[in-house]
Amino acid sequence: MTSGEIRKKYLEFFESKGHRVIPSASLIPENDPSVLFTTAGMHPLVPYLLGEKHPSGNRLVDVQKCIRTGDIEEVGDANHHTFFEMLGNWSLGDYFKKEAIEYSFEFLTSKEWLGLDKNRLSVSVFEGDSDAPFDDEAFEKWKSLGISEKRIAKLPKKNNWWGPAGEIGPCGPDTEMFYWIGDPEKTPESFNDDNPEWLEIWNDVFMQYNKTAEGNFVPLTQKNVDTGMGLERTLAVMNSLDDNYKTDLFCPIIEKIENLSTKKYDGENIKAMRIIADHLKATTFILGDEKGIAPGNTGQGYVLRRLIRRAIRYGKQISLKSFTKQISEVVVTMYKDVYPELSKNKDFIFNNLNQEEEKFEKTLENGLKEFEKGTNPFVLFTSYGFPFELTKELAKEKGIEIDENKFNEELKKHQDLSRTSSAGMFKGGLSDAGEETKKLHTATHLLRQALEIVLGESIRQKGSNINSERLRFDFGFSRKMADEEKQKVETLVNQKISENLPVNKVIMKKEEAEKTGAVHAFGDKYGDEVSIYYIGKSLDKAWSKEFCGGPHAENTGDLASIEGPEENPRDKERKRIFKITKEEAVSLGVRRIKAVLE
Repeated sequence: MTSGEIRKKYLEFFESKGHRVIPSASLIPENDPSVLFTTAGMHPLVPYLLGEKHPSGNRLVDVQKCIRTGDIEEVGDANHHTFFEMLGNWSLGDYFKKEAIEYSFEFLTSKEWLGLDKNRLSVSVFEGDSDAPFDDEAFEKWKSLGISEKRIAKLPKKNNWWGPAGEIGPCGPDTEMFYWIGDPEKTPESFNDDNPEWLEIWNDVFMQYNKTAEGNFVPLTQKNVDTGMGLERTLAVMNSLDDNYKTDLFCPIIEKIENLSTKKYDGENIKAMRIIADHLKATTFILGDEKGIAPGNTGQGYVLRRLIRRAIRYGKQISLKSFTKQISEVVVTMYKDVYPELSKNKDFIFNNLNQEEEKFEKTLENGLKEFEKGTNPFVLFTSYGFPFELTKELAKEKGIEIDENKFNEELKKHQDLSRTSSAGMFKGGLSDAGEETKKLHTATHLLRQALEIVLGESIRQKGSNINSERLRFDFGFSRKMADEEKQKVETLVNQKISENLPVNKVIMKKEEAEKTGAVHAFGDKYGDEVSIYYIGKSLDKAWSKEFCGGPHAENTGDLASIEGPEENPRDKERKRIFKITKEEAVSLGVRRIKAVLE
């Protein structure tokens, strides 16, 4: 079975169960500062999991592009990836555990769909603790479908619990499905999650609790189902392969690497080839995203640069030179029909890869000079970007002994500091749906429209990042804004706030929505029907109108007032204004504005 057939079957199966197909959202989360990339299908749907009505209804299915960098060091084995596709189906307050498990079982085992052997299937359920009870409903449902009790593991929160995404919010138990990929004749009677031949292939999450700030788990009024099945792993299982890199999702890339390096995918070359294939696929998708992320020294740009440089470093191990663009071309060709944005943005992808490869060659050259001076390996790594593996190789050639333990200790301290910094930087976000966040989200709409009026051209939004304290807005523009222009933007936004304009939402067919002139910066993630938020009394005369998922303030006047302490009624409604705190370059042709309601 091919990857295309699995994607098609998955969508068709859930369509037959009353689900509406929605397209993959961007890899760059919109208004969610808790993560750098979309790591799961749930990220674009957070507002709807919290109660917003989705334009396509309450049963959804999609194939979502994802990037995960938390276990980047694991990439190189047979089944870890930085970029992957997540097959997901959703119930937003509709069906729950019974139907979700039945659908999973039917799709996995029915001859009409995947047709996997149910005798090689095992599952796990939440064992229960002081926060929430044992998930006997999931346990009994699996038993009724013929799964032996010995094959149903009862596991703790670390194994079978999802969420919340931050400190508070929706969460709940999950049930995971595993398939025996070893010798079918030696399938064990019972399940052991420590045995790597039991491969996890699907996860059904049951969002039935809300974790409060006090740490309590309160049952949710709207119970949701969020499921995820990794395409890469499922494809390997369907073709009886123990290596994801031998599937059609990687074979053309591996073949290109073999041709360019004149080496085979075997022995000591396997790890390097897997890392190159994985990292350059992820790089191609990040660069090819509609939001136009470029390599840099912070945030998503830093991750992108790290992936490219890591691929180049492993390329050197197998004698590759000036190769990143050639590998990327294969990725674009492979996915052009599934993700057409790659072909659309191919020049941006290839130009950035060529530039980064040239830059890294200079980095290596400078690093070699510093090495000759006797610069500390940790300083070489952090200040000059010089890979530690190359330092070790050079040291070995010169008979110099490197203290690897000391290097790892210094690196761990550096990483801990980075994580602490990132945790503070990305705390909060639209996912908390707090009132301040809603107000700043609404202010972002006002800002975008004001920029278009003041700068006298169509402003293409490149991304936004909002928490309860400030907004950040990225847009395509070729130069620094003048102080006078910034002041005009602030005045316009504050004028619209003072006019107390209503913020309305309307759901309509995508074709009709486009005719209204509503802005849709990154395409859409809804499918046939979309929601438009417009600021003004009517859609045709609205001051601002955009495709958006919400949530927002109900009136622009809400942005100007803050409720004061109850004990001081005179301070009940203090007025405030919209203020731009910073305007700066992010990358070539992209500017960033940070603003507050002060």
